[in-house]
Amino acid sequence: MKHPDEENELFNRLEADMAADSGADVVDLGKARSARAESTNSSTTPAPDQPAETGDPSATVMVDGPSPAGPGYLARLIAAKRRAIVPPWLRSTEELNTAARWVARHYSHLVGYHALRAPMYVGRLALQSPHGVAKFMGGTMRWVADREGEPVRLAAVRAEDAAEYLKLSRQRDGRVRLRTLVTVLGMFVGMGAALAIYVLAPGWLQGLSVSAVVMALGYAGRAADAPVVTRAVEVPTVPKLTSDIVLRALGSLGIPAINQAQAKGREGFAFTAPITRDGPGWRAEGDLPFGVTVTDVIERRERLASGLRRPLGCVWPEAVPDEHTGRLVLWVGDQDMSTAKKPAWPLLKAGAVDLFKPVAFGTDQRGRWVEITLMYIAAVIGAIPRMGKTFLLRLLLLIAALDVRAEVHTYDLKGTGDLDPVGERIAHRHRAGDDDDDIEYALADLRELRQELRRRAKMIRSLPRDICPESKVTSELANKPKLGLHPIVIGVDECQVWFEHPKHGAEFEEICTDLVKRGPATGIVLLLATQRPDAKALPTGISANASARFCLKVMGQLENDMVLGTSSYKRGVRATMFSWKDKGIHYFVGEGADARIVSSVYVDAPTAETIGLRARKLREAAGTLSGHALGEEFEAHESAAYDLLRDMLAVVPAEEPKVWSEIVVARLAELRPEVYGGWDPEGLAAALKPYGVPTGQVWGKTDAGKGANRRGIERAKVTAALAERDGNRDAG
Repeated sequence: MKHPDEENELFNRLEADMAADSGADVVDLGKARSARAESTNSSTTPAPDQPAETGDPSATVMVDGPSPAGPGYLARLIAAKRRAIVPPWLRSTEELNTAARWVARHYSHLVGYHALRAPMYVGRLALQSPHGVAKFMGGTMRWVADREGEPVRLAAVRAEDAAEYLKLSRQRDGRVRLRTLVTVLGMFVGMGAALAIYVLAPGWLQGLSVSAVVMALGYAGRAADAPVVTRAVEVPTVPKLTSDIVLRALGSLGIPAINQAQAKGREGFAFTAPITRDGPGWRAEGDLPFGVTVTDVIERRERLASGLRRPLGCVWPEAVPDEHTGRLVLWVGDQDMSTAKKPAWPLLKAGAVDLFKPVAFGTDQRGRWVEITLMYIAAVIGAIPRMGKTFLLRLLLLIAALDVRAEVHTYDLKGTGDLDPVGERIAHRHRAGDDDDDIEYALADLRELRQELRRRAKMIRSLPRDICPESKVTSELANKPKLGLHPIVIGVDECQVWFEHPKHGAEFEEICTDLVKRGPATGIVLLLATQRPDAKALPTGISANASARFCLKVMGQLENDMVLGTSSYKRGVRATMFSWKDKGIHYFVGEGADARIVSSVYVDAPTAETIGLRARKLREAAGTLSGHALGEEFEAHESAAYDLLRDMLAVVPAEEPKVWSEIVVARLAELRPEVYGGWDPEGLAAALKPYGVPTGQVWGKTDAGKGANRRGIERAKVTAALAERDGNRDAG
């Protein structure tokens, strides 16, 4: 027997020989494990007074803490999202009333439909009652004779199993005797009951009893393919959205990260909530794989619809604004959004509007009302032709028309009369067309509106703080006619005609930019619609400051971002995904919310005429009809017919090639105090910008004779801008 020390010595010699042969060090596994555990439990960052060891450059440097502690239970509770106790549709009185009306109409339809066909149902049952008698008698005889056990008995005969057959025969004889007794007793009881009803019961009960028996026999005699009662409502059969269907659809998109995860047996999509019903559809929410964004899914919406085997208008992938870019919400509707029946617009047949309060103008994919507050906004509407842009603008103007205080200005630059239901009925100013006189009419109106803007700004500034605490027009102030702060709504269809006008385009741009920037606070709302949303049709100063945006189908990223804002396309807000049949469906940005998909209320021309007439009657009763609606001819004030560039050349003689802006403003105020009074150098610079006339540092002398550099203009640039505007005619 070997001694333990000798055995250890043998192993030590073997290890030494192996180390010598290989030239490598022998590693003690126990010590290595201990060292690894110590390095894991110790901090990787050396103490300030203890420099890190760098002896082994190949050593692993640990970057994770020992055991990073996550947020505590209380912190997780504070950050938790609480689901609403009362569902949103129940909190909204309007949505609750809409749902109640739908339910009432549904069951009223059912009752009326079947009540009208009740005689037919009775006749059909009566005709089927003989067949029902035959089926009842035949079924009773088969039951008494125990025909259901006959196949088993025949099987025993074929197997020549005498014992089994005798057992089954005795069982059958017992059943037949018992069932015959039950049948005979039932016949006596039935005949006795029938005789008692015939002798003792009143006539109405006899008739009711006979009818019930006949109906029951008729129902028993019905054919499987000929139901007695027809369907009053054909409910569409939509398959339930399940996790398997969602994963299958996502796997069909061709996104590598999802396909790789599913190829390895993983799902490729982590559900963060159960799939639930959400309005007229299903809602699935979850996290995409790392590196995959919701935008990647939106780009493949057509493939997603194919994977779900649903129409394109039913499939709406969306991002979650408050979450990371990989959190996907997939809503799959029961019906195509463009063809689904929408609830009736509350203002279709009755009602008035307060423009300072939200008003429903469309529904989202789930059929919920989407509201807009027309005050304190400037809006742009963009789309390719024939997608419902003009209808949407007319709808917003009809909403404005139903507020009797609102002064409406409508300009149909397409010239087809689409805005006539508003313009001819209640508008203060209205023109349809783009002839020279139409352009001059609109320009004179805008000049007066800019003057009104300045008057309102002074009025608001002069009001006491307790009356106007927020320095803007309110509903209470609009109710005071003496202040003249009623809402003014300007609607322009095909606004690119204004801004691309060779002579007045710069002035249109300058005034509209001013109205977009300063108008909302003074109660002036500008609504611009165009079918060419580019930098010329929607100048940057306007598109960048519009607080409400409506984008129907467009063809490219540039047009999408011009209407919805820079980088909207990259964030997945893409109006390019709408199909040609999605008329009236658009992305809506406004009301302090992220972009939402909305289907605007469809109001055709005859209905718009009816609403326009109703708005006119409301205004006649309130005494607020004015201007064009009363047949008054618009005569522009002389002060409105001014030309900024020519006025500047008039106050800056050729002997002064460069003049300070403050001097130019003072001279302009002397020339036309009613127009230029109150202008400052900043306002002059903004007014000259659309004409391409810059303001910069110019040398001049003060009243004391000292030279100085101040902001000013060069007369030569004003002359060049005027010559270019007027077609290179003499501008001097």
